[in-house]
Amino acid sequence: MTNSETIKKVWFITGSSRGLGRNLTESVLANGDNVVAAARDTTQLKELLTAYPEQLYPVQLDVTNKEQIHQAVGRAIDHFGRIDVLVNNAGFGITGATEGFTDEQVRSQLETNLYAPIEITRAVLPYMRKNRSGRILQISSVGGRVGHIGLSIYQAAKFGLSGFSEALAKEVAHLGIYVTSVEPGGFRTGWAGDSMTYAQQIEGYEIVDQRIDMFKSGDFIPMGDPDKAAGVMIELVEHPQPPVHLILGSEAISILKHADAVRTEELEQWMPVSVSTDHADAVNFLETEQGKALLKKG
Repeated sequence: MTNSETIKKVWFITGSSRGLGRNLTESVLANGDNVVAAARDTTQLKELLTAYPEQLYPVQLDVTNKEQIHQAVGRAIDHFGRIDVLVNNAGFGITGATEGFTDEQVRSQLETNLYAPIEITRAVLPYMRKNRSGRILQISSVGGRVGHIGLSIYQAAKFGLSGFSEALAKEVAHLGIYVTSVEPGGFRTGWAGDSMTYAQQIEGYEIVDQRIDMFKSGDFIPMGDPDKAAGVMIELVEHPQPPVHLILGSEAISILKHADAVRTEELEQWMPVSVSTDHADAVNFLETEQGKALLKKG
């Protein structure tokens, strides 16, 4: 097949006007594919639309609005005929002591970073299922695998997204749909800058205040390059067997390796207590036919 005959993929990218979503949108367009660029403010995409009038289709989307989600997905299908790659990227960070967050801050964090990608995924899945193909990239975080001081609510959403993605990947693989939870460490996208919000500071949580001060000072310089991350994701959707979890950045790798070692040590230390709760007539579940079958299926 020649380059001129190559079928362009159709990407649906949320949060496409800034941060990692913007880098990815620009890279996908430069690579020759089509993009449904979903953003709260599509005027920020004018420059890209001028450069790629045939490839770029901006759609206004507040990801917390269920009606808008289904309208945006429907418009994307009407315009390009399909969605090959869904990237749930839209989101924001929030830092503070757990008891310092307002109800609105907790709600908005979960709605944007967890409920929204679940609903958008549910809206796109019927089209991918019909085509028996598709790639879904959920932009989670290494904070969806490891908890950190001051990020409890943000990481509640990201842990949920990573878990949702892992279960979904097992559910839809036989349909030709592959799901990857992309879990970056710190990247130079403004996440800890303009995109960061904060809880009211509470007396006694100086350990949290130190993290807030670090973010607000501007001294926090992430190691990750968003253009390189975009390149990896473009290659990822071509891979015949993509990972369910993909950690991005050496910082994130170090954090996860340390966390895994601590968890393994804790598991071994407390294993006698764990197994002591089995019923007296219980047998090792993994040695049963049912257990073996479940392990094989994942």
